[in-house]
Amino acid sequence: MEIIRTIADMRAWRKTAGRVAFVPTMGNLHEGHLALVSEAHRQAPKVVVSIFVNRLQFGQGEDFGAYPRTFEADCQKLSDAGVDVLFYPDEKELYPRVKQDFNVEPPHIQNELCGAFRPGHFRGVATVVTKLFNIVTPDVACFGKKDFQQLHIIRAMVADLNADIAIQGVDTGRAGDGLALSSRNGYLSPAERAEAPRLYHNLDAIRERLLNGDSDYASMEQTARQDLEAHGWLVDYVEVRQADTLEIAHAGERHVVVLAAARLGKTRLIDNVDVRRD
Repeated sequence: MEIIRTIADMRAWRKTAGRVAFVPTMGNLHEGHLALVSEAHRQAPKVVVSIFVNRLQFGQGEDFGAYPRTFEADCQKLSDAGVDVLFYPDEKELYPRVKQDFNVEPPHIQNELCGAFRPGHFRGVATVVTKLFNIVTPDVACFGKKDFQQLHIIRAMVADLNADIAIQGVDTGRAGDGLALSSRNGYLSPAERAEAPRLYHNLDAIRERLLNGDSDYASMEQTARQDLEAHGWLVDYVEVRQADTLEIAHAGERHVVVLAAARLGKTRLIDNVDVRRD
């Protein structure tokens, strides 16, 4: 695996690489990231992964400084997974003027769901992903469905800005007890880790109600919220939304997504389940 640290060298490599699939990450890699790499291998002969902890998507008081940097371990995992190039720029390389005058501003959906609790987060995501797309110029880019709102925003951004990149969503990787794989799971204490699958189990219970014909979204959301709060969670939201647009879902929708974010101790966890009804 080749490690490339500069934009100039990345562009030079890209000129002769042929079809490329790209997986942008912030490092601290786990099996969920490696599932993205596996999908990337199915999409193209050459695979590029980036590691960059993007300051722009961290809000005030969030864990930018404490976010785990595990470069050596990440390199070993990516090399073992057959990645062709690791693009590993530092902040000065990617943001030479520190603060940019131009950023990518998503529409109103950036201020809903997770965006309501993390102001500016999706602006930071959209900006850095656009920069990485402009540098790597992939044919395909793979993103996990766990960050469903992020995936929606990136797909819409690519469509609206006419970027010639196919966006491939990859199913959420889960531990055996249902917990969605996430770099932030490492922040959980042993007791919190044992409790953490409750988030997914509540979403799965809503899915069952939906598949059985229930359309009382407010009741489902409230039941899940109450169960989580009764077990010590601080709930940001539990919501049923239209899967294609992320707008508020109405009774009788055939394709919805149930999304949730909640804090367990100091750790904020997110998850979702996709529900299609015939």
